[in-house]
Amino acid sequence: MQYIGIDLGTSSVKLILMEKDGTVLSSISKEYPVCYPKPGWSEQNPEDWFRQTLVGLAELIAAEQADKIRIGGIGIGGQMHGLVALDGKDQVIRPAILWNDGRTQEETEFLNTVIGKKKLVEYTGNIAFAGFTAPKILWMKKNEPEKFYSIRKIMLPKDYLVYRLTGTFSTDVSDASGMLLLDVQNRRWSKEMLEICGIREQLLPEIHESYDIIGYVKPEIKRGLGLSQNIIVAAGAGDNAAAAVGTGTVENGSCNISVGTSGTVFIASDRYRVGENNAIHSFGHANGKYHLMGCMLSAASCLKWWLEDILKTGDYQGEQKGIKGAANNRVFFLPYLMGERSPHNDPNVRGAFLGLGMDTTRAQMMESIFEGVSFALKDSIGIAESLGIEIKKTKLCGGGAKSPIWQQILSNILNLKIEILEMEEGPALGAAILAAVACGEYATVEDAAKSIVKVKETIVPEAEMVEAYQKKYQVFRKLYPAIKEIV
Repeated sequence: MQYIGIDLGTSSVKLILMEKDGTVLSSISKEYPVCYPKPGWSEQNPEDWFRQTLVGLAELIAAEQADKIRIGGIGIGGQMHGLVALDGKDQVIRPAILWNDGRTQEETEFLNTVIGKKKLVEYTGNIAFAGFTAPKILWMKKNEPEKFYSIRKIMLPKDYLVYRLTGTFSTDVSDASGMLLLDVQNRRWSKEMLEICGIREQLLPEIHESYDIIGYVKPEIKRGLGLSQNIIVAAGAGDNAAAAVGTGTVENGSCNISVGTSGTVFIASDRYRVGENNAIHSFGHANGKYHLMGCMLSAASCLKWWLEDILKTGDYQGEQKGIKGAANNRVFFLPYLMGERSPHNDPNVRGAFLGLGMDTTRAQMMESIFEGVSFALKDSIGIAESLGIEIKKTKLCGGGAKSPIWQQILSNILNLKIEILEMEEGPALGAAILAAVACGEYATVEDAAKSIVKVKETIVPEAEMVEAYQKKYQVFRKLYPAIKEIV
């Protein structure tokens, strides 16, 4: 059988066609715009997601490698936390408010201080972050009451795609974990949180595990794609859980770091845990278990901003030639260009370069970006280790993972072996694997990951650099409190 994996990202939707043994036969990407109507706001039109997904599906299925009669299922991974609201006629009420939208500062403060972090953790396993869905619902209730009271369905971005493809109103545990509406430990909606947000459970989708079959592609869509057989659709997963499946991060204590637009540290766990001071998230995993996740809002996007917006160049490789990775760069970079989630939970803080001199070079400034993002990821690793989780190695994925010099700097800063995979397709591969499990191709997600995911190279930390970067990290840790006071 062949399986389709879809990754509904922030700037584009990526679709892959996977053979049952994990071989990726073809890949398609379709872009769509992001709207920033006010500073700190971030929105998209859900219709753009669906339209571009259909275009991508048509091209994927028409590819030479596709065998139409052997396509068995579709899995979808997608950007988390976004608020998609539909009315009684199934029409989108307003543009989707995205994961990186920072308008909900007042609502987040209300949840964390008036309701209280202790209660939130009791109800959901997590505290409130500005990007989560529950604060968005409260914002809509306060600022757009007429639209709020017309809501008949609340869903996440990838669940909107599932709904349009199948007509099934569903979500999965991993994605729902990031709404601040789910009792993560017990994998059910929190009645207390629904009451706080002023919504009924009927407005929320039915909860499934990521590998559950939740429906079939609608007949009219099948006909449009030239397909005749029933195509199952799996419940799917949030993008980070899907990416973790695609990198084989499913065994207890295994770790995956993603350096994409945002940066994440993902640690699989067989049991439910709550991080120290709730600075990292406690979520359900796509394998039916749990995971801890630290998320920084700006990772590889910092590099994109520096090169494309500031230096006006697209020469990513050429700009890296002068980087030494020797831990003796006096420039520090704080990667808080859009505020920060883990571990600071501060939507107001902004980034900074520190330590600039008349002799500072552009290579040093770029190197400081590599280091600053890596130091911020180390913050989340440290919190996980404080829970007694021993991490000796990590998988690495995302656009930033493709730079050899950044790979080595990250290995040295984290003091971890970094495994580079033979095939890195991000959440789309994990979504395709979930579809294969749903169809019975593999008995479990773990079985599928073991069979499909292969390591091609291991980056080993250099002892001398580890010690030097540890000293520099201690300085980095002092910079957030300082910059917070002046931003």
